[in-house]
Amino acid sequence: QVQLVESGGGLVPAGGSLRLSCTASGSTFHSAIALQWYRQTPGKQREYVAGISTIDSKFYKDSVKGRFVILRDNAKNTVFLQMNSLKVEDTAVYYCFAPLDDVWGQGIQVTVSS
Repeated sequence: QVQLVESGGGLVPAGGSLRLSCTASGSTFHSAIALQWYRQTPGKQREYVAGISTIDSKFYKDSVKGRFVILRDNAKNTVFLQMNSLKVEDTAVYYCFAPLDDVWGQGIQVTVSS
């Protein structure tokens, strides 16, 4: 069973940057893991933000294209979400998700102030 732990959230002014990390551990992590980032705000459904496949194909929600970058460090079993030019509307709890294992991280708060 894979376990996922997010880190790197916090408070940042609009226009700033944050890097979220999702570190995977557990018996099924043996190579490049497929992983997705989602986010959720109160009263709204969790929405897809970005994803990276086992062969490093990358996918982004339209509203974050050109601002967010998903990348991995296999040596650290970690996938990052580099978030640049942050907007107030990016404020949410961000979750990482391993689709092949159907495992979610615990979520981490990102707050962008105006």
